[in-house]
Amino acid sequence: MQGGKPFSRSNAAHWRSFPPFETLEEDTLAAISALSQTRVWQAGAVLFQKGDPGDWMVALTDGRVRVDISSPGGRSLTLRIIEPGECFGEMSLFDGSPRSATATAMTPITAHVLSKPDYRRLTGAHPEILDGMVRWLARRLRETTDQLAAVALLPLEARTAWYLLRALKALHGIDETCDVALDLSINQSEIALMLGASRPKVNQALLQLTHCGAVERGGNRLICRADRLAERIEALSR
Repeated sequence: MQGGKPFSRSNAAHWRSFPPFETLEEDTLAAISALSQTRVWQAGAVLFQKGDPGDWMVALTDGRVRVDISSPGGRSLTLRIIEPGECFGEMSLFDGSPRSATATAMTPITAHVLSKPDYRRLTGAHPEILDGMVRWLARRLRETTDQLAAVALLPLEARTAWYLLRALKALHGIDETCDVALDLSINQSEIALMLGASRPKVNQALLQLTHCGAVERGGNRLICRADRLAERIEALSR
């Protein structure tokens, strides 16, 4: 129970929506819920900066967060854009090192925060939590490898298609054979930051993807076809 209320099936479903906890039993999820804290940040708030001490992780329930690194000269590279249902800041639970990147709220956000002492207490009583975290970190490492390969080896049009396809998978849970048009609330500036490219070049890449029927644009929304994005990536990778 948390706040005097019993832990319900809907509470369990909520916590299982976060990848590290998706296979955990209800009693374990209830223990995590009891020790976590809910926090709210306004748009533009910095949750933590690169180099800050880190002893807590975040499970985002509402809003969007940008995770980036900056050079001494002021150039910025977006590493991830965090959407609801994703976790971040988890490395601080394990190695005790300072934060490796800066996290900034792109919109007003609400999130669960779990501290390092509470995480250790939880894994001592429920070792299956650590198993779930390791599986999730392995998945994240593979995604990071794919991202590095895409940025280093693919032309910009293919990199843009790859990023949109990854976003579709994360937000809608679809695979590369999906032939239904799906919306993404994302703009060119965000894509440019993520791919380390200029906005005009990203605009040109989106025009190319529009011509082949993979993308349709409407304001800050993109209507995407996962199957055609995947086909375009394959064609441009040959």
